[in-house]
Amino acid sequence: MTYTTTAKALRGGLPAAAVLLLSLVTPAQATPQETAPGNWLFVSVASGDARSSETRSTLLMCDPPQGHRRAAQACAQLETTAGDIRALPAADSYCTMVHAPVTAHARGQWNGRPVAYAETFPNACVMTARTGAVFALDG
Repeated sequence: MTYTTTAKALRGGLPAAAVLLLSLVTPAQATPQETAPGNWLFVSVASGDARSSETRSTLLMCDPPQGHRRAAQACAQLETTAGDIRALPAADSYCTMVHAPVTAHARGQWNGRPVAYAETFPNACVMTARTGAVFALDG
């Protein structure tokens, strides 16, 4: 009879022990992931038409400047307009009237606010004249 009593005690205690064990090994709650600090933009340039386009892209970070070959210049230009790409002053440039469309996209964060930009230009020269070094991804 002792065997039966011990077996009943074990069977009755197993669920309680399992609950206790599971409560001890439950993983910690995940903390919300913060966004990357500082000023940053994911920039891309697509050339050609929608059916066959070549796209180049990179992450431009400005604290410290890095991401593409002209990151320091791009960050300095963006700093003058508080990250507003449309407000960048147009450069005095002579561009040919060759139709070779390029579309520039940027999304990210500048001074804590979201940035979203997209514009199609007739060619890369016009894009560079309008956006400075921000989309200088060649080379």
